[in-house]
Amino acid sequence: MKTYIPKKDEIERDWWLVNAEGKVLGRLATEVANLLRGKGKPRYVDFLDCGDHVIVVNAEKIRLSGNKLVQKKYYSHSGYPGGIKEKTLGELMEKKPEDVIKKAVLGMIPTNKLGQAIYKKLKVYRGPDHPHEAQKPKEYKF
Repeated sequence: MKTYIPKKDEIERDWWLVNAEGKVLGRLATEVANLLRGKGKPRYVDFLDCGDHVIVVNAEKIRLSGNKLVQKKYYSHSGYPGGIKEKTLGELMEKKPEDVIKKAVLGMIPTNKLGQAIYKKLKVYRGPDHPHEAQKPKEYKF
């Protein structure tokens, strides 16, 4: 018996709407990463982009366990000597709560060209409104 491998044309993509209100950041990011990769589908293969599009709303209302608002830090470097910048999770939540979810999901998908293609299907919005009503997204229940 041969193993079935789906073709790119045979992959069907759905649109999912995830409400982040009251959800713990890490658990939310795990579920979103699994939807983006398509791991729940019967035709999943790890070397193809089989996943769905995901819209995350209410990013500013996520929950964090422990003392992460003060202790968790995000670093970036400009490439120049002394060019390292450090922000706490609390600072990032005030300015751009969408980036917190995006960074958490980005850490859970592969770091290659396939991962870049998967990451492009993620849309995160601060409030409950989003411009993707025409795609008729389905509500995702945890």
